[in-house]
Amino acid sequence: MERTASCPIDSPNLNTKETVMLDSNIKSQLKVYFEKIVSPIVLTATVNGGTQSVEMLELLNEVAEQSANITVATDGNAKNVPSFTVGKAGDVPRVTFAGLPMGHEMTSFILAILQCSGYPPKVEADIIERIRGLDGKLHFQTFISLSCHNCPDVVQALNLMAALNPNIEHEMIDGALFQNLVDQHQIMAVPTVILNGETFGQGRMGVEEIVAKLDTASPQKDAVKLNAKDGFDVLVIGGGPAGSSAAIYAARKGIRTGVLAERFGGQVMDTLGIENFISVQETEGPKLVQALEQHVKSYEVDIMNLQRATALRQSDSGIEVELANGAILNSKSVIVSTGARWREMNVPGEQEYRNKGVAYCPHCDGPLFKGKRVAVIGGGNSGVEAAIDLAGIVSHVTLIEFDNALRADAVLQKKLNSLNNITTITSALTKEVFGDGNKVNGLSYEDRITKATHTIKLEGIFVQIGLLPNTDWLKGSVDLSPRGEILIDNKGETSMPGVFAAGDCTTVPYKQIIIAMCEGAKASLAAFDYLIRSSVK
Repeated sequence: MERTASCPIDSPNLNTKETVMLDSNIKSQLKVYFEKIVSPIVLTATVNGGTQSVEMLELLNEVAEQSANITVATDGNAKNVPSFTVGKAGDVPRVTFAGLPMGHEMTSFILAILQCSGYPPKVEADIIERIRGLDGKLHFQTFISLSCHNCPDVVQALNLMAALNPNIEHEMIDGALFQNLVDQHQIMAVPTVILNGETFGQGRMGVEEIVAKLDTASPQKDAVKLNAKDGFDVLVIGGGPAGSSAAIYAARKGIRTGVLAERFGGQVMDTLGIENFISVQETEGPKLVQALEQHVKSYEVDIMNLQRATALRQSDSGIEVELANGAILNSKSVIVSTGARWREMNVPGEQEYRNKGVAYCPHCDGPLFKGKRVAVIGGGNSGVEAAIDLAGIVSHVTLIEFDNALRADAVLQKKLNSLNNITTITSALTKEVFGDGNKVNGLSYEDRITKATHTIKLEGIFVQIGLLPNTDWLKGSVDLSPRGEILIDNKGETSMPGVFAAGDCTTVPYKQIIIAMCEGAKASLAAFDYLIRSSVK
């Protein structure tokens, strides 16, 4: 399935402190895209005399000027001001933007116009049918921050669902603009989706995942389809850079190739800035993932998304992979590329206050802590970068490092030391996260030298202490290192014949995207060599 965020328009760099203007390049792009409008669209604004309302009206009018099929009305009566709806002329609008859809969300706005007009979405027919078959009134609200690169996927998915099903309504809410609603719903992380007044989900979700969550029979349906599949020559488990590379190299050999992924793109989807990826000076994680997915789909690869492997074992026909929904897949060889996840502190209170003040993405959730006191756990590059970024938003940052000195690059430490609202504490072991039952209000740490325990009052904690390999499900199947990484040789072979591994889940040093891709290609070539040799009796 192509991602709903596939509209390639360049997002304008808008700033609420300045007059909203679309440059000539953006206007030219809009004219081209608006040629695809199927039925006339009305943008209905609810505004007052405030600066945000003035900017919103200016944005809507400039957008409407790019097509005779778009008109602007100012007779809206929405509760949240300023806001506007997107709807087909003559229909009751079901898509709302509470706040200015700037930056990444500009694409969400443009896609909403096209999809509400009746332009066919780039989604598999089965998903469209399931969306249209959802019963009951579903009123979604998605709280976002304009700096969040995870939020547009959720906004675009729910906008699409509202465009396809008259029972569904969706409202994007800029949390920084509507602080009263953030407090009312106790929003501590974005994106957060509210369904009919209750929390539905948090974090990045695509349309497939949302539909699967609403359709309670989805796991059983998926299991039936998966069990009916023929065996694979190569089955890649994991859809990140290593898995994508492995799938491409396998498919090019003309053998039956499958990709099983919990979320195609893996952790790269949560990576904002990517620099010095050879031949690409800089890009963003979601853009790279979109390119990877398109590349993989250019070959005959069976992509099975939103599926989790739970067991791996040898069988008479080769390798057997068991899934969380009970399905069984068979393959002559397997490449494990399940990547890694954020390392947690594993202290009391962390799980209780996860997304209630304990966060792992400063780019996404930082704006929700404007003017508040926060802590960053970890003194490596990620931790110091997070502290620097947050210092421009929050009132004060306390950077806590376990070691006796920061481990970040010297240039980052120099920038850190130039900021007067950051306090650095080294030789500190975080002991506990405190809260009032609803959100974080402090933490305690132990001075590793004096053994004294100290408490810090704060409203947010950003954990930046590295990664853990996603290999728990492999214990007892293949040999793992003490750190849980898959032990491999120089060809990517594991301790189980026919099973190979690549990327951040293995013992290969230097967890970098480009290294993961290289390892995926190598493991795929090794798997093909294994298939050739094992076929000779």
